[in-house]
Formats: sequence, structure tokens, C-alpha cells
Amino acid sequence: MKKIYEGKTKDVFSLDNGNVLLKFKDDCTGKDGVFDPGENTVGLTIEGIGKANLETSIHFFELLKKAGVKTHYVSANIDEATMEVLPAKVFGKGLEVICRLKATGSFIRRYGDYIQDGAVLEGGYVETTLKDDAKGDPLITSEGLAALGIMSEEMFASMKEQTLKITKLVADDLATKGLDLYDIKFEFGYNNNEVILIDEIASGNMRVYKDGEIVEPVKLTSIILGK
Repeated sequence: MKKIYEGKTKDVFSLDNGNVLLKFKDDCTGKDGVFDPGENTVGLTIEGIGKANLETSIHFFELLKKAGVKTHYVSANIDEATMEVLPAKVFGKGLEVICRLKATGSFIRRYGDYIQDGAVLEGGYVETTLKDDAKGDPLITSEGLAALGIMSEEMFASMKEQTLKITKLVADDLATKGLDLYDIKFEFGYNNNEVILIDEIASGNMRVYKDGEIVEPVKLTSIILGK
């Protein structure tokens, strides 16, 4: 194996078979020793969180596989905290896709004059941001992505369709545990000119409520895994 990238929470290796290996770490993003998935720096280490995030991702990737949704997921080894995935190129320097089922967070900060916090966004609302810490991850439209040569409008349409389908599958699964998904963040790439879901599906990438109270990511992971 050859290390090709060292990330905040995962290291990436190339495999001889052409696939890629993700090694999950116990490092977490945060500030002043407090876990915060929205932060861009490693703030603390939580023993076992790497394997827990991997198990959560396996849970959802297997769910999507059963539903016929293609992703980059191939297999995983929980003991070694690794996941084998298909190679995929990111769009531009990285593109994040957020699907919102209820209005909250930055959505309310932007559009609070027109909608109440917690209001249902019928059918789900999909928005995209460019990965750029310095510029605050700016929002961008499908037309903007096409104009910049980052992604064609056809690719965007495919990504949006997949995002809505995947979000519903995740939300329905969480609902069986008494959990209410408000929004979730994904990352997509392309493999053989096909747009597919990449990276992970972890608790730190979703905003979930139970009985009207937000569930912190570490506790959410435990609920999802039944631990």
C-alpha cells in the first residue's frame, strides 16, 4: 500500500487492485477539546471513534447497496478500521452536498425571514457548497458549477436525484429508532464518468433530533449501532 493522502480523520492508501483504502482515525474535528463536526481542525482524540464511524458508514452503505444505490463502498474491516472503496475523482477541489428535510442552522440564518426554524421542507431541499475553508464554503448553483467547468448540469441532476433518494433511505432507517433527520451532508465524486456517493456516512455529517432535542454525534452513533 502507498499512502496518497493524510486527512484529519482518515488516511488514504492506494491498493494494488486499483481500489483505494480508507483508514479511519480516532482524531476528531473540534475546538478546545470539544467535538464539533463543523470545525476544520483536529481538536481532540476519542478512543474508538474511528471504528464507530466506520461501523456507522458500513451500516448505511450496506443499506444503500440493498436498495440498489451504487456508491464507492466495496468492503470493510472493522478490526483494522479500514474501508476499501472504488477510486473516484472529486469535483473541482471538493464539493459538499447538503440535503435539508427541515429548516434549521445556516438555512435559518439565511432565510429566517421567510420560514420558521424546524419547518418541513417538502420533498427535501438540496444545496451545494464548494470546499473552501478560507471563503466559508460558498454556496453554488448547478449553473455556476457548469459555468466553472466543475460539473455538467446532467451530472448535477444525477447527483441531486441520488441525494434525495439516499437521504430518504437514511431518514427512514433513523425513524425506526425514533430519530428525526433534519439535514445531512454528503460528498460525491465520479468513477468511470458515473456520479457516485463517496467518503463516509457518519453521525458527524447529519443533524438528528429525538423527542425535540438534538442528538450529539457520539450518542447518535451509539443509537444507530445499538450500543
